Amino acid sequence: MSVPLANWNGELLPLDQVRVPVLDRSFLFGDAVYEMLRVYDGQPFLLAEHLERLRYSLSELRIRTDVDRLTRRMHETLQLSRVTDGVVYLHISRGVAPQRTHKFPVPPPTPNELIYVASLPRDAKVELASTGARVVTFDDVRWRRCDIKSANLLGNILAAQAAEEAECDEAILIDAEDVVTEGAHTSVFGVRGGRILTAPLAANVLPGITRKLVVRLATSCAIPLVEESLKRDAIWDLDELFITGTTTEVMPVVQVNGRTIGDGRPGPVTLRLRQAYLQFITDGRG
Repeated sequence: MSVPLANWNGELLPLDQVRVPVLDRSFLFGDAVYEMLRVYDGQPFLLAEHLERLRYSLSELRIRTDVDRLTRRMHETLQLSRVTDGVVYLHISRGVAPQRTHKFPVPPPTPNELIYVASLPRDAKVELASTGARVVTFDDVRWRRCDIKSANLLGNILAAQAAEEAECDEAILIDAEDVVTEGAHTSVFGVRGGRILTAPLAANVLPGITRKLVVRLATSCAIPLVEESLKRDAIWDLDELFITGTTTEVMPVVQVNGRTIGDGRPGPVTLRLRQAYLQFITDGRG
């Protein structure tokens, strides 16, 4: 497999040749934001939505950079990479400070910007989608501003590792009130009585870009959808369960903590939404 093409502060080079200064605040503190976009047919998918969320995250962390310039560099890197189906990763740190102090450096350093493009087959998740994913639940130990897509992901990492050790595909996070928030790297949806349920957007839930599209697709498919909190114990009363994300797309879940959801097969509502999602891609509407 070829090394992904990267763009480090405007310089094009192989990803494995990028060198990040040890005093970069992303390296020291996770003081950075990021976005990952899917690429289909050489085009970044849902670009406007990802850039809108990127601007929000930058604003909330008070990192100032030129997103329009970053976008131009992203297009240049994608074009030169010749990747047809894959992902684009954007990472903006606050930059390098002369001293390791927790407060914002004064004067503000120049942000460091990383872009890279990697191949990912369009059908990477087809086999899993046909059988359905297995997940585990995990306590949501993340900070309270998960609406910001920051590089602070230790809570997500611990949840993802718990899923790996359980030989599962994802972890569903449960907060202190025993309510489902989201997945370690996905949004979570349930189906009960023909209605789709998903957690209301709040500071403890990332406004997923794929989640937003699925909400739109549910409307176009005339499937009722409500933002409603789901308790842990109610998971197994669902008719269907599915997760969504940039690389996950729309993925049915058939088992949670070893217990079967519904009849143990991908359900009709999930499959209908997955087909609508794939058709949206095919139509080039992203």
